[in-house]
Amino acid sequence: MSPDSRAKTLNFNVGVLGHVDSGKTSLARALSSTASTAAFDKNPQSRERGITLDLGFSSFTVDCPDHLRDSGGQQPYDSLQFTLVDCPGHASLIRTIIGGAQIIDLMMLVVDVVKGVQTQTAECLLIGELTCPRMVVVLNKIDLLPPNKRQSAIEKMTKRLHKTLESTRFKECPVIAVAAKPGGPEAPETEEPQGVPALIELLKQQTYLPKRDAKGDLLMAVDHCFSIRGQGTVMTGTILQGSLAINDTVEIPVLKVTKKIKSVQMFRKPVSGAMQGDRVGVCVTQFDPKLLERGLVCTPGSLRTLYAAIISTRKIGYFKGSLATRAKFHITVGHETVMAKVTFFGLPPADTKPTPSEPSSLETPFTFEREYSYQDEYVSRQKEAALGPDPEQWALLEFERPVTCPALCLVIGSKLDTDIHANACRLAFQGRLLHGFEDKSYAETSLPQLRIFKTKHKEGQVERVTDDYSVIGRSLFKKETNLQLFVGLKVTLSTGESGVIEGGFGQSGKFKIRIQEGLRPETKQLLSSKKKGKSGSKGGPASEEEPKTESQPVGIHLHFKRYVFDPHKKMVQS
Repeated sequence: MSPDSRAKTLNFNVGVLGHVDSGKTSLARALSSTASTAAFDKNPQSRERGITLDLGFSSFTVDCPDHLRDSGGQQPYDSLQFTLVDCPGHASLIRTIIGGAQIIDLMMLVVDVVKGVQTQTAECLLIGELTCPRMVVVLNKIDLLPPNKRQSAIEKMTKRLHKTLESTRFKECPVIAVAAKPGGPEAPETEEPQGVPALIELLKQQTYLPKRDAKGDLLMAVDHCFSIRGQGTVMTGTILQGSLAINDTVEIPVLKVTKKIKSVQMFRKPVSGAMQGDRVGVCVTQFDPKLLERGLVCTPGSLRTLYAAIISTRKIGYFKGSLATRAKFHITVGHETVMAKVTFFGLPPADTKPTPSEPSSLETPFTFEREYSYQDEYVSRQKEAALGPDPEQWALLEFERPVTCPALCLVIGSKLDTDIHANACRLAFQGRLLHGFEDKSYAETSLPQLRIFKTKHKEGQVERVTDDYSVIGRSLFKKETNLQLFVGLKVTLSTGESGVIEGGFGQSGKFKIRIQEGLRPETKQLLSSKKKGKSGSKGGPASEEEPKTESQPVGIHLHFKRYVFDPHKKMVQS
C-alpha cells in the first residue's frame, strides 16, 4: 500500500473508559471489525477473571463524514478509521488508563445504566478532563431494564449524568443508550447488540480533525510486543509525535538499544511509514520481546531518563486529602507510574499577584534565577469559596527509580494505595514537567541551585544591659547551639533598636548583642526598672508580691531564611 493511498484514511483514537464490569470490552467488540494484535485482552489472567487488565486496541473503518472529507489538505480523506483504546476499569489499574489516556482524541465513558456513576467512573471522567477534549457517554446494559420502564429509566439516568457533568468541560455532551451484549457475557453470540449503529453515527458526528504533525522527534507508545517466526519482533503502539518509516533507526531508551525498522503495518496492512496519531506495528530484528511489554520508542537521543523533576502543580478538586510535602505519591509521567517524594513550593508572599477571577493558566515561568518559598503542603483555596483559583505552585519530584519521558509531558500524582472500595477519588494533582534532573547525584550537583527557602523566626529576651551599646540576651538559643553560626546576624529589640549578635556569653546559650546606634534612654529605664523588680531573687523570676515595678520584658527578634537545599545550611538575611 503506498503512502499516498494511506493518507486518505484518517485515524481517530477513541478511549473506552468506565467502571469495572460496565461492559467496555463487549462494546469495543460490538463496534469493531478489524481487531489489532493487542485487542480484547490476550492476558490469561483477565480472561479468567473476565476483566481487562491492559490497554486493548481494535478498530473499525467507516466512510469519511462530510465535515472531515475536505479537511485532509491537498488530498481529501475518503475513510475514517476509529481506533478503540479499551482502558481497564479495575480500580488498581488506573495507572494503565493514565498511560493510555494521553493518546486519546475522544473519550467514550461507559456507564452501567442500572448502577449509574461509581467511584471509578468519576476517576475516568477526571482523566478525560485532563487528557482529551471531547466525550460521549454510553449507557450500557439497557437490556437489563424491564421493557415497560426502560425509556423512563434511561431518561432519568441521562438527566442525572447531565447534572454530574455540569461543572466539567463535558457539560451537555451527548448521552446514548445501548446493549452491547444483551443477556450478559454468557449469552449466545446470536443475540444482536442494540443501539450500536446509532452509536457509530454519533461517533462520526463527534469526530474532528485532530492536530497531527509529522515533524519533530518520533515518540511512540508501545503497548504490546511479540515475535513472529522468521520475521522478527513486532512492537505495536500509537505514534504520539513525529513520524517513522521503513529503514529508520529508533531507540528503546529504557534498554538503551537502537534498532532499524524492517517493516511497518497499520491494522495488518503493510505501509511504508506512519505519523502522529497512527496506530502501527513496527517490525525490528534481533530483539527479545520479553524485554519490552510496554514503554516508549523514540528518535535516538530524544528522550531523557530522569531521577527527579520540577513540575507545575494544580490540585484535583475531588481529592479530599491534603497534599503534604515529603509525602510519597504515585507519579504517572510519560508511560510509567513510579513512586516519588514530593516537595511543594510557591512564590514568596510579596510576589503573589492577586489572581483574576477567571482561572488562568500558569503565568510565571519556572526559573532557577528566582527565589521560592517552601510549603509544608500545597496551598488550596477550595475551603475559602469565591477566592478564585489556587495560587501558583510547583513541586519537586524525587523518583524512587529513574523514569524515561518526553519534555513538557503531562504528570499526574495519585494515591493508588488508597482502599479501592473507599468512595474516594485517588487522583491528587496534575501538572506539566518543566525541568528534569538527569544526573544520578542531582541532590549534590543541581539541587543547591534551586533556591527554595524557609523563613525562620526566633524570639528571646534581654537579660541585662552591659553598657550603652550592648546587652546580654537569653532564651533565643538552646544551650547546645553552635552560636558561631549566628555571629553577625541582625536582631531587633521589641523597643525598636536594631543590633548584631557578637558571640556567646557564658556556657548556657546566652549571647552578647552590639547596638550600633546605642540604647534609647527609655529602653535603659525599662531594663533598669526590670532589674529593680527582680532584686528579691537572685537572677530568678520576680516575686509575685511586686507587680508594680515588674514591666514587660524587652524582646529580641531574629528573622532569617535558610535555603532548603543549601549543603552549608547558611542563614541569610535580606
